[in-house]
Amino acid sequence: MAVDHLSATFAALADPTRRAILARLAQGEASVTALAEPFDMSLPAVSKHLKVLERAGLIARGREAQWRPCRIDGAAFKDIDVWLRRYRRFWEESLDRLDAYLQKLQGKEERRGRKK
Repeated sequence: MAVDHLSATFAALADPTRRAILARLAQGEASVTALAEPFDMSLPAVSKHLKVLERAGLIARGREAQWRPCRIDGAAFKDIDVWLRRYRRFWEESLDRLDAYLQKLQGKEERRGRKK
């Protein structure tokens, strides 16, 4: 995944309205009208959010007669997961080292307590 595409993806996810739209689409396809219902904004404003999500590769829009369903496109999420995996590994390793250090300290405290 190109860095520019990743930047567009994270920029799209930075907006709470777009994250809410994605949360709704995680339940299944929906029309623009259905996606707009919970928001206090016009259909054109919701359409602009959808265009950002579509350009970032997070959703796809179809055409079925008069209905234009939106759905999540999982490929971009997989790319994000691949990018995050190295940072997840870093944090897991850091937390493992912290746990080992705390266990070592706890062992020293227990040994001191027995000497008294």
